[in-house]
Amino acid sequence: MMSDIAQQLLQVQKRIADAANLAGRAEAEIQLLAVSKTKPLAAIQAAYQAGQRRFGESYVQEAVTKVQTLRAAGFTGLEWHFIGPVQSNKTRPIAEHFDWVDSVDRLKIAERLNAQRPDELAPLNICIQVNISGESQKSGTTEAEVLHLAEQIAQLPRLKLRGLMAIAENTPDDAVLRESFLRLKQIFSTLQQQFPAMDTLSMGMTHDLEVAVACGSSQVRIGTAIFGARDDRHD
Repeated sequence: MMSDIAQQLLQVQKRIADAANLAGRAEAEIQLLAVSKTKPLAAIQAAYQAGQRRFGESYVQEAVTKVQTLRAAGFTGLEWHFIGPVQSNKTRPIAEHFDWVDSVDRLKIAERLNAQRPDELAPLNICIQVNISGESQKSGTTEAEVLHLAEQIAQLPRLKLRGLMAIAENTPDDAVLRESFLRLKQIFSTLQQQFPAMDTLSMGMTHDLEVAVACGSSQVRIGTAIFGARDDRHD
């Protein structure tokens, strides 16, 4: 499994490099977030040995166990992103164990994360999740509400507003994807004028990373192409 994951990581990195080259961008502008939710510790360790440091998790109990186990085993330099919907009753372990929350979509959640972030840790990095597809089953604030929410989060001292995240519609139609991604890029550029510390535009997954990179993504979230198809379950 270890060699498979290392090989698949290389293939994903080549896809990112090719997409960046095609878009006239530097490969270094695009970070790879390995989506390791539901994957065993051995898979994360294999990716780590192959040089990957950023990991995304969605199920709180599973994730906290991974964070604690790997830390105790001496795996250093890991950057943990919580990327799933955030429930009010799960904010404390997220605030205590993660470096980033990429999926904040309402003020109540931001306020709880701010209140529960331990003083000895650096401020928690935050991306606002935007529902760019307009699908009712998707999490995310509306495009109309993004600016107001950003202004509110920017006032919270234990949080650091870093950017926006979105999950595009699951469609093979590149034109639909491009329209959504470019709209988010425009919102991001507008917000950057008011919040210069914002540097992260997280969009693009295994099936649409090329379109996302062409539209200005600075972080792609890749699970399947690195670890294989995942088992959906909840903690």
